[in-house]
Amino acid sequence: MTDRPYTDDDLRAEAARQHVALTEDPDFMGVGEQMQGSEIESMLPPKEADGAEGPHWDEVLDEDQFSDAQRRIHGLISSAADVSEWAVHLGADGLEPLPEQLTAHTDYSPWFRLHFAVRPDMPDDMRRALVEGVAIEIAKHFPNA
Repeated sequence: MTDRPYTDDDLRAEAARQHVALTEDPDFMGVGEQMQGSEIESMLPPKEADGAEGPHWDEVLDEDQFSDAQRRIHGLISSAADVSEWAVHLGADGLEPLPEQLTAHTDYSPWFRLHFAVRPDMPDDMRRALVEGVAIEIAKHFPNA
């Protein structure tokens, strides 16, 4: 018996509720403020360039381009899938997401996408085996596999 009137599951549920609330109505001006001084991902220097910084949104884009990008980013945040509960559970369980993902495509759009999260101490070869093994098993059930 605990001296708390709530459970760990209650804590996770409230954290997930608050997490999604942060993204349901993102502050449009805040999106622009976050972009300022932030590097553009596709323009980052190679990892070998120690300490080198890539160009920032507000350095590369003119005012109209910046506003357009800001609107698009705001839209992506606003329409993002609610994975708050997953995110809270992954963090609480000490798991970290892998960059690898599996996506099955139809002619028009993704049919499904699988993301993976593992313990930080999982060896790289085991991580690869996990993703590749799942991909091989799923592929067996596709008609053109």
